[in-house]
Amino acid sequence: MSMHIGTIKMSLQLRPCFLLAALLVAGACFAQEIEYKGFRVCTKCHDAQGDAWRNTGHARAFDSLRPNAKADAKTKAKLDPARDYTQDKNCVGCHVTGFGAPGGYQVGMDADAAKSLAGVGCESCHGAGGKYRDVHGAGGDKLKTTFETTDRKVLVEAKQNFDYEKACSKCHLNYEGSKWPDARAPYSPFSPSIDPKYQFEFDKAVRAEGKVTGTHTHYKLRGVFKGDSLPPLRIELQKNAKEAEE
Repeated sequence: MSMHIGTIKMSLQLRPCFLLAALLVAGACFAQEIEYKGFRVCTKCHDAQGDAWRNTGHARAFDSLRPNAKADAKTKAKLDPARDYTQDKNCVGCHVTGFGAPGGYQVGMDADAAKSLAGVGCESCHGAGGKYRDVHGAGGDKLKTTFETTDRKVLVEAKQNFDYEKACSKCHLNYEGSKWPDARAPYSPFSPSIDPKYQFEFDKAVRAEGKVTGTHTHYKLRGVFKGDSLPPLRIELQKNAKEAEE
């Protein structure tokens, strides 16, 4: 009996330690999840890109989930065109920014906060900006005060995404029968078998600009960052980029 009581006492003494360890592990995992900030934060500095993005299909992606929007396309895909899909968790992920992630879009979230995340925004392609936005600010300040650039590797370490093809494929190639290896349910009903226009070719799509596309107009960046971690596509797009009006 005394041994049993002793065991209980030891268990009670150790439990806070186990609880603390569990909280530390959970905290460490949560800390690794970088928060989304929404396009309002990005466009404070990248205003030209923001203005161009607002005229793209990506900016209006959430609106297509509303009742009677894109009715013909929904009918072809065997969806109910009169239904409101803005609350459907199987649909919203490809029509908003950072769905279900820290700082990202949540079904039923505050309406004002949702405005900055509804639509396929900046961070859908460039990654959650919770850390790299500060790196951008520090790099810009450094260039202004010392005329020195910052190594681009700090952006990679802060989780800015440069794998645009993977970012696009998550939605555009996530249909049943897709050759994209990471395709998985819930699948998009908008596949090339429904309409050839859903045949997605990244190399063409990423170079297309304008209102009928998802890609914003590319403008010359100020050269705040330098380094080898720049993908060839970024070099090409910047070479042909326009000068933003002051």
